[in-house]
Amino acid sequence: PLTEVTINYRHGLPVITLTLPTRSERCRFTVKPMLTTVGAFLQGVQKEDKGIERAEVFATDGSKVSDATLMEVLLTNDFKLIINNTAYSVSPPVKDKLSSEHATEMEDIKSLVHRLFVALHLEEHQIRKERELLQKLDHLKEELLPLEQMKARITDSAAAKTSRLLWVGLALMSTQGGALAWLTWWVYSWDIMEPVTYFVTYGSAMAFYAYFVLTKRDYIYPDATDRQFLHYFYQKSKKQHFNVERYNKLKEDLAEAEESLKRLRQPLHLRLPIQEISDKD
Repeated sequence: PLTEVTINYRHGLPVITLTLPTRSERCRFTVKPMLTTVGAFLQGVQKEDKGIERAEVFATDGSKVSDATLMEVLLTNDFKLIINNTAYSVSPPVKDKLSSEHATEMEDIKSLVHRLFVALHLEEHQIRKERELLQKLDHLKEELLPLEQMKARITDSAAAKTSRLLWVGLALMSTQGGALAWLTWWVYSWDIMEPVTYFVTYGSAMAFYAYFVLTKRDYIYPDATDRQFLHYFYQKSKKQHFNVERYNKLKEDLAEAEESLKRLRQPLHLRLPIQEISDKD
């Protein structure tokens, strides 16, 4: 019937004939089974008739056939072709079975054709991926620009507060030393001040031990400074609604995109295989 989808072989290539819904015309599509994918075939059908809003292929068990599946694999079994709201049951003609020797030769030819196809389209693939990565980099940099400016202001503020805290600590230690010296030499004697200095030293040791209990880290001045800086940084970020997690995620995505672009541009220099670059978007 004219409404069915038929498949015939001409010159060794399958010709799929179907009715276009908009013009109700029969249209033939010649496919190359070893090169054409299901997605490319469906795109060709939709390109031929702009009135086709939905074009999908399902196996007989109801599972959807991936767009990356080769037509050669699809044509080995019956399937269903969905065009808009109409479902067509398609039964590809059975091809004569090849001898094992002929089948081996065909597999070698298929492998050679596939390698040639990849080699011929490799540059096109690289250019397309490079364009996608450059667009992604521009988008990430545009998003990061206001966050970088806000982070710089918060960093400067946190660094200034940390520096002031260090100077305050130095001033307190100097005041304490001067007070003990004044009490020792001008007010009391060393016999009286010796136990006082002992308990001052013991109190300082207790303070350092308390720091270890709370942070599980030794009181090392650079580490303590960094910890105080981070405390001020997150405190300021919360007040100014700076999303630290989003900033870190954007920085990771930017670094990953730059690394992918570098690898894509230097595959021969690095002697590494070309790999598909999948975005996380």
